[in-house]
Amino acid sequence: MPKMKTHKATAKRFKITGTGKLLRRKQCSTHLRRNKSKRVRRSFDKDHPLSKTDQKRVRRLLGLRKRK
Repeated sequence: MPKMKTHKATAKRFKITGTGKLLRRKQCSTHLRRNKSKRVRRSFDKDHPLSKTDQKRVRRLLGLRKRK
């Protein structure tokens, strides 16, 4: 069976922590930024955890094994 290839677009969008959690960036962070409140703009600077429902799909795209 051939090797699993990493989906490169997914690899650029998600970060894996040391404990195995997946982190993502928020959308809408650049377009029409002036109209957004300061609180919303600050929230774009942080990484946010990926929801449980999306983790299985993203892990498969990244070529990661299941978390134990």
